[in-house]
Amino acid sequence: MTGLTVALLVVVAVAGLLRWLRPAWYWLTFGVTLAALRVLVRYSSVMDACRLTVPPSRWRLSLARLTNRPVPEARAPRILRLRPTRTGLVLRLKLRPGQDAFDVSAATDRLRHSFAMYGVTSREVRSGVVELRMTGYDVLKRVQMPAKFDCAPMRIPVALREDGAVHYRDYRAIPHALTLGATESGKSVYQRNLVAELAPRDVALAGIDCKQGVELFPLARRFSALADNPDTAADLLDALVSRMEGIYQLIRIEQRIAADVPDAEIAADIWDLHPDLRPTPIVVLVDEVAELALFANKEEEKRRDRIITALARLAQLGRAAGIYLEICGQRFGSELGKGITMLRAQLTGRTAHRVNDESSANMAFGDIAPNAALAAIQIPADTPGIAIAGDATGGWARIRAPHTSLRQAVNICNRHAHLTPDLPELSAFRPVLPHPAKAPALAVENVPAAV
Repeated sequence: MTGLTVALLVVVAVAGLLRWLRPAWYWLTFGVTLAALRVLVRYSSVMDACRLTVPPSRWRLSLARLTNRPVPEARAPRILRLRPTRTGLVLRLKLRPGQDAFDVSAATDRLRHSFAMYGVTSREVRSGVVELRMTGYDVLKRVQMPAKFDCAPMRIPVALREDGAVHYRDYRAIPHALTLGATESGKSVYQRNLVAELAPRDVALAGIDCKQGVELFPLARRFSALADNPDTAADLLDALVSRMEGIYQLIRIEQRIAADVPDAEIAADIWDLHPDLRPTPIVVLVDEVAELALFANKEEEKRRDRIITALARLAQLGRAAGIYLEICGQRFGSELGKGITMLRAQLTGRTAHRVNDESSANMAFGDIAPNAALAAIQIPADTPGIAIAGDATGGWARIRAPHTSLRQAVNICNRHAHLTPDLPELSAFRPVLPHPAKAPALAVENVPAAV
């Protein structure tokens, strides 16, 4: 056996081992080159087999007859760019006359098999240009977030999409969101990722956790306000509504609507104000919304109506005042009483983890993307963290957040506790905790990390 043969066998063995143990490393070392060659070599035949070609034009046929040449072949979409990424390939195509972006989208599953890729998704970049994002391995099996992100003041990375792209939570584009999921579905980990990414930023956090605070109170050092029961939650929401009204008064004073002020400088929300005058934005996290809507007697019913009314007002009017809602729950339907469906209509962002029944998935996506509801009920029970993310445009994607333990989230919040703003309107709800160095017994080391 020659030295070249031995070296080749070693390379093949290393490649096989990496593909089994570290698919991301295999892709970056061997897979991306092999996949690019496979796509380029098979491209014409695959496009023809998937019926993504167009017959030659009449002038080409006429030219062939006049010159006595063979009939030209059908033409496939032209490749504009083939770009490798850390998880796959991005193939940008220029469609031929008569082709439609829907034709490519309908053929993505056939393209996945033909190019031997793990997944293929399609999106229209502009008229006549389609982009295929192909993944070389299961990126959601072991989530590895990239080192660099395209972030903004209120835009945070929270998960990885099945096409290898980063899933962002952009509060300025989608101010309010609903997150559904059964027990042990990964809903709590998703919420922890939100808090961990918001902690280093100039933002106030307000939490409502009616499970006696077991989810949010370990993170209390980064929260400006916390409520652990419905009575306190009602008072906290009223305080947030009062703050919202005060911010609108500030915006009116600083609107700058004089005739000599350019249109772009007229203030209509807090982001149009000068940074020195801009109030701190607030993200309100509700851990289990059903606990706020249930009641057992007349007195609790009055409290419930007060809570739902305040939430609906914040959802309708809070965006311009910099107040954003993150509402979580296992179910969120009309059985929770009046006002619930009106509140749900204001929650543009929708994320559904594994649910126990089809009706729960329809609560999240039935009014915006029926296909997403079907995908949500197909999430297996042995893959916690997998979720379907959608919005009011009807688009949706499968995502998975990186696993963040409760200890990791606590450490991040403690590290950035000095950034917690002290808001006068919410001072009555500020959690009072001793300094960590003086109270080691309060550390939540024994609290199990909820999935």
